[in-house]
Amino acid sequence: MSVDLTRREEFALLTLNRPEALNALSFAILREIGQALDEVATWPVRALLVAGAGGKAFCAGADIKELRDRPLLETKRGAEFGQGVFEKITRLPMASVAAIGGFAFGGGLELALACTFRLATPNARMGLPEIKLGLIPGYGGTQRLPRIVGEARALEMIMTGRTVGAEEAERIGLVNRLVEGDPVEAATAFAREFSGFGLPALGFAREAVSRALDNPVHEGLRIEADLSTLAFGTGDAAEGMAAFSEKRKARFTDA
Repeated sequence: MSVDLTRREEFALLTLNRPEALNALSFAILREIGQALDEVATWPVRALLVAGAGGKAFCAGADIKELRDRPLLETKRGAEFGQGVFEKITRLPMASVAAIGGFAFGGGLELALACTFRLATPNARMGLPEIKLGLIPGYGGTQRLPRIVGEARALEMIMTGRTVGAEEAERIGLVNRLVEGDPVEAATAFAREFSGFGLPALGFAREAVSRALDNPVHEGLRIEADLSTLAFGTGDAAEGMAAFSEKRKARFTDA
């Protein structure tokens, strides 16, 4: 297996384990990722951590040898398959954190873009270099990157295929933080900053912000009102407000 799925305390850890190929994505590995994500969706965990083995790369992108000489219909189905696998990350009932160490190119960056948060080590290098092959990103890069860094920066990265270093990635909002040391350790510590809160409220927050990007403000405000009302109706909200009044730490139960 080229994808390892393990429990790391209260989190699930999905590791691309193909370091000899810089954790490049073959269609077989995409299927393994999809199966792993289906399993994670059933686990009682607080967050998903995604990492690459070997230290040199998070994921260097698609396996180009697999993409050559494919019929156009098969190529389209392949793009839709990859998109569907990464979409499973966004639909998980818990947030996800990409721990980017080393290279994250092409499909590798698209995998990270599908995660809720991205952390990067100082040696991380990111980009969507498909244009250099006469192609464009096909696993969600043209859609998720502009939502994260803005249209102008996304077009520049996609149309020039240039590599972005870790410091620039943080500056433009492509990654949330730069971290030192083991990226998985850093992702674990980062996830603990939100994992103690109730999963219902965390899910409502993710949904509200995500839907804000696809709706005009007046429609987004209606969605926010609906979701905040649902949050008020949870047991966690009652516990949180009671704990505030009683000057104690809240004990959330995801109820």
